[in-house]
Amino acid sequence: MTAATTLPQWAQVLDTEGFRPRGRLTPQAALGPRTWFRVGGPAELLFQPASAEDLTQVMKRLPLEVPVLPLGACSNVIVRDGGIDGMVIRLARGFSTITRDGDGLVVGAACLDMTVAEHAAEAGLSGLEFLAGIPGSIGGAVAMNAGAYGSDMSAVMDWVEVVTRDGRLLRLPAASLDFGYRHATLPPQSVVVRVRLNAMVAPPAIIRQRIDEIRTAREAAQPVRARTGGSTFRNPDPDESQRKAWELIDAAGCRGLTVGGAQISEKHCNFMLNTGNATAADLEQLGDTVRQRVHDHTAVTLRWEIKRIGRPATHSMGESA
Repeated sequence: MTAATTLPQWAQVLDTEGFRPRGRLTPQAALGPRTWFRVGGPAELLFQPASAEDLTQVMKRLPLEVPVLPLGACSNVIVRDGGIDGMVIRLARGFSTITRDGDGLVVGAACLDMTVAEHAAEAGLSGLEFLAGIPGSIGGAVAMNAGAYGSDMSAVMDWVEVVTRDGRLLRLPAASLDFGYRHATLPPQSVVVRVRLNAMVAPPAIIRQRIDEIRTAREAAQPVRARTGGSTFRNPDPDESQRKAWELIDAAGCRGLTVGGAQISEKHCNFMLNTGNATAADLEQLGDTVRQRVHDHTAVTLRWEIKRIGRPATHSMGESA
């Protein structure tokens, strides 16, 4: 490695004569091009493991004080402009298998949600069509209990396999994840590697028709071809408001609102857009402005659904926030 790509001091244990991971280690890896928003600073160290065993060995050796952050397809995150300290883990080809298992599928965490829906349709397995309307990967869908079009992960998940921060491979029943609205409880800093999804046998043509309906509805209502991050805010609890987040945003006059290169979508105002030159700071400031305007207008405090991770640009790697 050159001086510019030398491993951080804390990661030297991963590059010795006695052990080297099979996967790829990339210091100061650009994350912006990997996110749907196309913004954000670098990862101090990016690890793309070759297999679950490769990941367990790295986790066992990595000092426990080093923070670990798994990232999937980066469809629902804002990586801040200063980047992310510690190790970012991104699963790739070795975690993209889909296997039929009776009346369900065993799916690698790197599989795209839409790909899983397609595979299920080809296999004549119903119940997973809603995944066709969710951008992102299965690992991220588990972690946030992603849902759309009348279902969510908690309704279809049987079990999940994770690699824990101390390097253990665990299989957890779905009932142990304490699912809530856009929430699942996983071991801290663990990485989802595989999941079993329940389904029902049905005629492929009927399944395909439902997937087509979902895609048509999504394209009609959402800015699917823009640089966006999916739903920005969670819908309020019913005791807070009977209106959805987009309705509150629209009522507060925020449709089309801009900050720098960031804009609230004219098509669906619970979506933020990078119009071409936005920074992560622009997007986060826009979201916070919307939250304030909605609160001023309705007294409802919107909660972020998009995860905002990393450091602002004013902080450098290793500097305290």
